Amino acid sequence: MTVRRALVVLGALLAVVLGAAAPASAHAALLSTTPGEGAVVKTAPQQVRLTFSEGVLLSADSVRVLDPAGSRVDSGTPQHADGNGSTAVVALRAGLGDGTYTVAWKAVSEDSHPVAGAFTFSVGAPSKTTVNLADQDQAVGGGPAGVLYGIGRYIAYAGFALLVGASVFLAVCWPRGALLRPMQRIAAGGWVALVASTIALLMLRGPYVNGTGLGGAFDLGAMRDVLNTRPGAALVSRLLLLAAAAVFLAVLFGSYAKHGTPATERERAERADLAWGLGIGGGVIATGIAATWAMAEHASVGIQSGLAMPVDVVHLLSMAVWLGGLTALLTALVAGLGIEREAVQRFSRIGFAAVATLVATGIYQTWRQLGSWDAFVSTSYGQLLLVKIGLVVLLVELAWLSRRWTARLGAPAASVTTAAVAKRPERAVAGSSADPARQAQLRNQRTARDRTQARRTRDADLERTALRRSVLAEVAVAVVVLAVTTLLTGTQPGRAAQEKTGTAPAPTASSGLPLSVRIPYDTGGAKGKGQALITIDPGRVGQNEVHVLLSGTDPVPVDVPEVKLQFTLKAKNIGPLPVPLQHLDTGHWTAAAVQLPLAGTWQVSVTVRTSDIDQVTETRNVEITP
Repeated sequence: MTVRRALVVLGALLAVVLGAAAPASAHAALLSTTPGEGAVVKTAPQQVRLTFSEGVLLSADSVRVLDPAGSRVDSGTPQHADGNGSTAVVALRAGLGDGTYTVAWKAVSEDSHPVAGAFTFSVGAPSKTTVNLADQDQAVGGGPAGVLYGIGRYIAYAGFALLVGASVFLAVCWPRGALLRPMQRIAAGGWVALVASTIALLMLRGPYVNGTGLGGAFDLGAMRDVLNTRPGAALVSRLLLLAAAAVFLAVLFGSYAKHGTPATERERAERADLAWGLGIGGGVIATGIAATWAMAEHASVGIQSGLAMPVDVVHLLSMAVWLGGLTALLTALVAGLGIEREAVQRFSRIGFAAVATLVATGIYQTWRQLGSWDAFVSTSYGQLLLVKIGLVVLLVELAWLSRRWTARLGAPAASVTTAAVAKRPERAVAGSSADPARQAQLRNQRTARDRTQARRTRDADLERTALRRSVLAEVAVAVVVLAVTTLLTGTQPGRAAQEKTGTAPAPTASSGLPLSVRIPYDTGGAKGKGQALITIDPGRVGQNEVHVLLSGTDPVPVDVPEVKLQFTLKAKNIGPLPVPLQHLDTGHWTAAAVQLPLAGTWQVSVTVRTSDIDQVTETRNVEITP
């Protein structure tokens, strides 16, 4: 594959990435509520309970319950039920009247991402309400704060890769390069980018999770609340580790680089001791920084988190060594710094090991986050992951091409050094009697001529020119890989997304409440948006009474030309079982004596047709109990 072909493929993949990019989805899925979404209960409940797919962090206004007039009727602060971090319970005031009540909730999931939503339930019978569900579905994680937070995350990943990758490249592959200013700038630039982005993420964390404006970045109270959370502690820990990283860079660019090639046994021993110290200290610092991501994001929640976190640390370190090292190698080749063949070959071996580690850890992460083959195409996370896999395959192919050119390298071609370019014009015009303007003109001409000569000398080395182009293509693809990785960390994993499809509560036999599930739909036509409330009474094995209530974007019932309903129990290959619906009233269909023969997770599918051509089918899971 040529570099031109690689860049064409890169452009196509980048278009896919930008086209598929969507606002970050919630990571903790709301599995059930009591009362259920859209449920109608005979007497007012004493509390509202929400159950999530993972632990959530609650605040004083995480759960708000509003009566039909829009007044709050919740009492006290939300709490976790029985010490279960995946639940949220808030008490209600006594003496609630009949009508439709709105529950607006927001929280922070264990993997640091904010979640929010709203639903309704009714006491006695549904009623009109002044509360708009769209207004209560709080826009946490979005807006300008969300955009800037995402940019900050990307810069943090890039800075980490430059800091770690360039440091490994200079300490292990090319120690002489640590004396050169262009190479120092890469590692130092990565350090600065990581420090600046971490501070920005700390300031933006409050507005990001609360859905407030950018002014909240300077709210000291919100900042204090952030520092008391696990993501806030991770960011502070990262800053402390970066202070130690600054000392590491000072030693790397100072005493270690200036030792040069040891001439005596004593000098060799001193350099070896210094190298061991740098290796151990740098490894601890890099591992600690990588752990600040693992301890607060996807790896810290879900199945096998005890194994997933160290695997995630290894994955991040491998990514940084490879991508940051590529950037350092590209800089050395483009600047014509005369990097030795041995240094390039040494990095080639390290890069190969990093790629192999990336593939191994990536396979485990894919299995853990997706859970099924279907999630590759049925979830946003799986679709983004397919794009990332394609990019990584392209990177591996480009890396193979670079290894071929590395094997053909000879000694570096002679080139004009930066020092020589800087000094020769000064000597040429020092004795000139021309005016200062003429001296400056001659100096610029000589500098331009020497740079052109250096570039021609560099480009005359065909092997290094070909290697430089292939590495440039690798770095370009790596930029997109980092972008996709950033999007993945802000997208709900496949397992959680699939769990979220079963949002219906599973009431126990003693609850006395019907099983209810609310399903939004959008047929795409005029007045095609609305919600279907499906009630299954009693929600157990045997005969059930089913009601389907359709409403528009507000709670007002609406009629449509056709509604179909069917049940499927995939685990037992039962169904689909069509349900014969009868139209009772505006927006109300019902069916009596619906037989559900077995307990388990049934798939309920509702088809809504709003015109001759506008139709949609939506599916959710419900748990039928014995």
